[in-house]
Amino acid sequence: MGFLFIKHWLIHIQHLTLYLLNFMKDIYLKNYCASLNRYSRLKTREVFIGKIPLGNNHPIRIQSMTNTQTSDIESTVEQCIRIVRAGADFVRITVPSVKDTDHLRQIKDNLTKKGHHFPLVADIHFNPQVAEKAAAIVEKIRINPGNYADRNLRVKSEFTETDHQLALKRIRDLFVPLIRTCKKHHTAIRIGVNHGSLSERIVSRYGDTPLGMAESAMEFLRICIAESFYDIVLSMKASNTLIMVQATRLLVHLMMKENMIFPLHLGVTEAGEGEDGRIKSAVGIGSLLAEGIGDTIRISLTEEPECEIPVANKMINHLAEKINQKPVNPFAAIPVNPFEYNRRQTSPVQKIGGSNPPVVVSEFLQQSVSAKDLIQIGWIFNEKENKWTFTDQSADLLYLKKYNPDIKMPEEKAVLIDYPLWSSLKNLPRQVRPLMTSAEYLNKAEEVETPHFIMLSYRDLNPTLISRLKNDPPLILVLEYDKETGFHGQRAFVFELMNNQCDVPVIFRLATHDPEYESFQLKSAADLGGLFIDGLGDGIWLSNNQASARKICSTAFAILQASRARISRVEYISCPSCGRTNFNIMEVSAKIRERTSHLKGLKIGIMGCIVNGIGEMADADYGYVGSGKGKVNLYKAREMIRNNIPEAEAVDELIRLIKKNGDWVNP
Repeated sequence: MGFLFIKHWLIHIQHLTLYLLNFMKDIYLKNYCASLNRYSRLKTREVFIGKIPLGNNHPIRIQSMTNTQTSDIESTVEQCIRIVRAGADFVRITVPSVKDTDHLRQIKDNLTKKGHHFPLVADIHFNPQVAEKAAAIVEKIRINPGNYADRNLRVKSEFTETDHQLALKRIRDLFVPLIRTCKKHHTAIRIGVNHGSLSERIVSRYGDTPLGMAESAMEFLRICIAESFYDIVLSMKASNTLIMVQATRLLVHLMMKENMIFPLHLGVTEAGEGEDGRIKSAVGIGSLLAEGIGDTIRISLTEEPECEIPVANKMINHLAEKINQKPVNPFAAIPVNPFEYNRRQTSPVQKIGGSNPPVVVSEFLQQSVSAKDLIQIGWIFNEKENKWTFTDQSADLLYLKKYNPDIKMPEEKAVLIDYPLWSSLKNLPRQVRPLMTSAEYLNKAEEVETPHFIMLSYRDLNPTLISRLKNDPPLILVLEYDKETGFHGQRAFVFELMNNQCDVPVIFRLATHDPEYESFQLKSAADLGGLFIDGLGDGIWLSNNQASARKICSTAFAILQASRARISRVEYISCPSCGRTNFNIMEVSAKIRERTSHLKGLKIGIMGCIVNGIGEMADADYGYVGSGKGKVNLYKAREMIRNNIPEAEAVDELIRLIKKNGDWVNP
């Protein structure tokens, strides 16, 4: 008996040891930030850009990029000054050719004569010689691994290991001279990877993936370390927020494994303009900032560059609200892979959850609503035909603080009212559903046969509640953003559901009182976007007593679109322009938007040049790409359909292309 007892416990200890090893391995494999339980800034190496320190818990720096021709010295100088006066710490300027390095020096000298000494960053593509010359002039060089050394390799579908090693030697031979020049002049380097311009070799080896982006940067970073050069900043940029977030997380993970964590530049490239550009940037950048990742940011808007700075400032200021948030309790396991998208599997309840797209909940808190009010959320009643019609951006559910049973509501949509009001009314239509608090649910749920909604927050989380939720379908959770735990609390709640195999759908709710509409949009996108990027949400409910129902509904759909959770409008993958662009991209973007904004779900790329054009349009349906002065190429997906079209004809030709492929509907 004693032998069997000892044998039993040895087996038990062995199993426990294996479990702990696997658990620690699982945690390690997903390690990419300072903390998953609270806001905590990732500590990175200190790097100086001129006299401005970056990383190592210094303030998050803001930057932008000029969109003037580099050869236009006066205009570029004036634009640099406007950008810095708006609040930027440094300014990036494109340097397309060796000749432009002379222009760069003149720009630097003119700024100095005017009493301006802020750091300049030279943006380099394709030409190592240009990078070396520029490194002697400015405080930082940005190079793109995708086109710095691999661009002259023979294009082929497969690269052998020998090919790969030869390419690494070629990279080293071309890159080391730049490193030595930067050492001599105390110039920093940003290794800036763009999803749109990965090399054929990297794509062959890793695929067109976030891992490919991260490994592309690591190749250059390892050369820097071998040369004892540490003034390095890195970035992973994409127009797709999922790819941008996943690639940045992977890069941090790989740096952690090699015990070298350098400052990170964050940006969603080709984000666009207006509401869409701001929300898309806030979803991508804000998701990472909430996890403590990021040392400098750039908001890439198809607008004048100084317009980017107030947006960046608002996002950074929003972080102040997170610093004193309480940590959430440790969870048993991380049930998601932060490096790839997988939507949480839930049991569908009345077209919420499962494979259904995330729903949008709108609300009216003060007045008894009329059919006229509901036009704001896309619910349109045709009195002549006595029926409701809806758009692609019509809210799916409506919450009413006051309910008038005499007002006809559409049978196709659910209406939520508080449980006490619901229980006091008789003969309610089936689409009117109760919204319960945690206490009401635990005490009264057996009295409710219809699918019901429960409003909870992280503070309500406990094993009894989880057990009850797990065994009491059909229901939908409305998970409130709690300021004490914020984004981390909402994520931790869903992690607990997943770790306990509780598959109830979750709608994320965020209530704010910000009187400024842009701030409301940015904060909402930053706080909720990451939850949808990780596939955790089945719906979104925004509340703001300072904004109209129309604007709030539009913001909710924009957040879902920016996080690629639900496509309901045209997505414009539009670059912010730079000195390589030979047409007015803001005017062109406005023309294309005016002609196409009514189309459903299309992605249209509008690119100033070919540096990132084709790649960033990888999943776009159509592309409008500058090919030279006054000339445009048109694409269907990655295939060029027309080239060198005169700019005056290009928008009309784009519309003809959309019509020819059957994707056009009349407004």
